[in-house]
Amino acid sequence: MKASLTVSVIVIFIVVFLWILTGQWMVDGVEPKANGSKDYAIILGAKVNGEIPSLSLQYRMDAALDYAEKYPHVYLILSGGQGAGEHISEAEAMRRFLVENSIQEERLMIEDSSTSTYENLLYSIEMISVPVKEITIISSDYHLARAQNIARSLGLRTDVMAAKTPKVVELKLRTRERLALIKNVIVGR
Repeated sequence: MKASLTVSVIVIFIVVFLWILTGQWMVDGVEPKANGSKDYAIILGAKVNGEIPSLSLQYRMDAALDYAEKYPHVYLILSGGQGAGEHISEAEAMRRFLVENSIQEERLMIEDSSTSTYENLLYSIEMISVPVKEITIISSDYHLARAQNIARSLGLRTDVMAAKTPKVVELKLRTRERLALIKNVIVGR
């Protein structure tokens, strides 16, 4: 009985510790803030429902539009493939939105093969014709710590533009991201 209580207390301590630690990583992930000093910004995709962007993707597109308008010299890499229930790729949904909002097509690069954050970053970097060691990442605030970790593993220095997280799915997304962060630390992706 005493041994099972001790094990339970240890497990609870570990879970609480990891919850707090990964939460702090997510808070820290929104730094350093992007300032237009990088030539390329990668916008990470999120779910598209048919041809309609999810609220998460809409918030990322809104942040990308703000950034593109503020820094007109930056090229935008729209990164996200086409998954189940998506009639167009996430990258295509972003392209449509940005073009409809007066961002010139010449500034946009489409990466529509990726199925994960690792692939988003890897495939996007491979599209750039000149060697790049620094990029801006635009994604949801909770997602930036892991995206920066992956970018570092690819030899990139980053700054970030944080998009807000939809309140309606925030608990679910942040909980899932905590698990993904732990996996990222263990596996590296």
